[in-house]
Amino acid sequence: MVDLGRAHVESFLEMMSAERGAAANTLQSYERDLDDIRSFLKERSIRLTEAASADLAAYLSSLARKGFKPSSQARRLAAMRQFYKFLYAEGLRTDDPTGILDAPKKGRPLPKTMGVEEVGRLLSQAEAEAEDASPGQLQRLRMLALLELLYATGMRVSELVSLPARVLDQEGRFLMIRGKGNKDRLVPLSQSAISALKSYGRLLAAENAAAKEPQESPWLFPSVSKEGYLPRQVFARDLKNLAIRAGLTPSLISPHVMRHAFASHLLANGADLRVVQELLGHSDISTTQIYTHVLEERLQQLVQTHHPLAKQAKKHE
Repeated sequence: MVDLGRAHVESFLEMMSAERGAAANTLQSYERDLDDIRSFLKERSIRLTEAASADLAAYLSSLARKGFKPSSQARRLAAMRQFYKFLYAEGLRTDDPTGILDAPKKGRPLPKTMGVEEVGRLLSQAEAEAEDASPGQLQRLRMLALLELLYATGMRVSELVSLPARVLDQEGRFLMIRGKGNKDRLVPLSQSAISALKSYGRLLAAENAAAKEPQESPWLFPSVSKEGYLPRQVFARDLKNLAIRAGLTPSLISPHVMRHAFASHLLANGADLRVVQELLGHSDISTTQIYTHVLEERLQQLVQTHHPLAKQAKKHE
């Protein structure tokens, strides 16, 4: 019999893209993971579409033996679950072999974050460099705009670098972001983010007008890259270099850490967890609950400051 596993994987990926709006990075991860599972099963003369629960459990065990982290094992299991649910829904299987598989136990580490002072130093360094009118000012203004937008909105780095150029035409205090699953969300902008965006936009327009061959781009942060916009890896590298110049530890700073700082600082200053969930674009509140340690610290401070018994205790100290 012909092994149709690869064809079914491609059908699954098409469904995830067309019906669920899965991002390109997500589709690539699913493809890599399913190809790896398929290779494992092929060595045991088992077709991907015919694997039993024991076969898939053996695959997960092999990952553990190879030293894969629980998070990596959980990702492979998630890919398997989505794939076999698809086969079941399409009538290609009469059961879901992943139904009885347990996810690997893993602790949920607290996200790296930055203090308000560290963010301030980073932004001050970017602002000081952006004021330098020497050649290369557009790149320095771009960095300032990127940072201000990131800290004002907490958007994902992939959402940030792929913002459309029409953002420059907006006059309001809000920005529409297209996130995972092509879902749109509205986020407020700070005055400093609006100002940095306008300064960057003015110089970008001026340099385009002065160019011998003006390049019209649909992207806010155009670049000579496959996508046509600034690669997130380039932004991450430039951010670490800026951190060094600001006297900060570069290994502790990344666009994702800035996103965590945005969420943590909001919660520490009284924001509601549901509001932060909406701003971050999390579809499930459980994802946002990694920040509950911030809420716990704030609640303890509130009790110590405002509870009558706590006040009474302080008087007797």
